[in-house]
Amino acid sequence: MNLHDLKPAEGSKKRKRRVGRGTGSGRGYTSGRGANGQNSRSGTKTSLTFEGGQTPLFRKLPKRGFTNKFKKQYSIVNVFQLNKFEDGTEITPELLIEEGLLDNLAKNGLKILAKGDIKRELTVKAHAFSSSAVEKIESAGGKAEVI
Repeated sequence: MNLHDLKPAEGSKKRKRRVGRGTGSGRGYTSGRGANGQNSRSGTKTSLTFEGGQTPLFRKLPKRGFTNKFKKQYSIVNVFQLNKFEDGTEITPELLIEEGLLDNLAKNGLKILAKGDIKRELTVKAHAFSSSAVEKIESAGGKAEVI
């Protein structure tokens, strides 16, 4: 078998229907588009939300709320997740990424939250802490430092 012997499978190739080539072709005159109306014209395309001129549903619904463009986005770690480290470890965002607790840092850095309990003496360096997380870290004998 050579390259010039290759042929597509039987019935896999279908000829394109040639429309608008006279009434004898069966697809002449209106070319299968029907007689009149918007879709019989050339160059027409309506959006997915077009409802024939009626006010679209999404414009009838009320707008609610707003997006705060000044909101800070933090990567979050809870204090119970820090129990996997040994006593006296200095925990930084880079160490947490290395250990797999974080995929990457969000725009405003790392924030430590207070879910769970901490049983180790750790020095935790982060961009933000919740007040109860600071209490838990310090009551366990560690330090919470803002970077």
